[in-house]
Amino acid sequence: MSTEEVKRYYDENSQKEWERLERHPFEFLFTTCMMDRCIRPGDRILDIGGGPGRYALHYAAKGCNVTLVDLSEGNIALAAQKAAEQQLSLAMYAENCLRLDSLELGQFDHVFLMGPLYHLTEQADREQAVRLALDKLKPGGLFYCSFILDFAGLIYDLKNGPGLLAEDLKREGAARLIDSITDHTGYRGPAFTSSYFINQRQIEPFLEPFGLEKLHLFGQEGILALNESQVMGSSPEEFELWVEISKRLLELPEFLAFSEHAMYIGRKPAV
Repeated sequence: MSTEEVKRYYDENSQKEWERLERHPFEFLFTTCMMDRCIRPGDRILDIGGGPGRYALHYAAKGCNVTLVDLSEGNIALAAQKAAEQQLSLAMYAENCLRLDSLELGQFDHVFLMGPLYHLTEQADREQAVRLALDKLKPGGLFYCSFILDFAGLIYDLKNGPGLLAEDLKREGAARLIDSITDHTGYRGPAFTSSYFINQRQIEPFLEPFGLEKLHLFGQEGILALNESQVMGSSPEEFELWVEISKRLLELPEFLAFSEHAMYIGRKPAV
């Protein structure tokens, strides 16, 4: 991974990243639905790689003590602007997740690691990012990490085509991405930035060495990513029906590949 490449992308696209969860609302809706089961007002939250602060501000508004760390100064500046507009208090740092130990942050009840694991293309860097994040988590605290699934690229082409697949297959790395799906190996290479796409079967083996107690593993868009526009254009009554059905299916492993992103929630050992 080129750190400068990722930083430049988000510095130039912080507003686009802020608006992403308005254009694609199901990720935020279902993710906060799951997180809200665990997070209470007054809890301390560290959001590592949290972009322009969508999740950080959501929990600050709920009365949590939130610290946001992101590689992109553009993201941090936009988060500061949004916090001021909403009259919310948010501690913010522009820093690489691999340099987290350079910040005097203390320990937290909850640690989010949502973006870095799909921008860190080297396995050793992903492992280090998790270790550093867990160092900031209290014993017994909860860890939330997100991944882009390897089927996400095909979901994107299916819902935004026709014509995208043929173009994408001409791109560098496309054949390796297809192989990663069939071989269950994961993919690293060109995407919107240099990225790592994980096969869903590899999430738990990757996290097993860290000694976490698994609480949840779910698709962050539920079953709705592929038909997002259709559901968003439905009547309010039908929309709610799809949302409620999707909530019931979030954690069924056979439906994970219906989502573009997956989240693992685990508990750090108390001792």
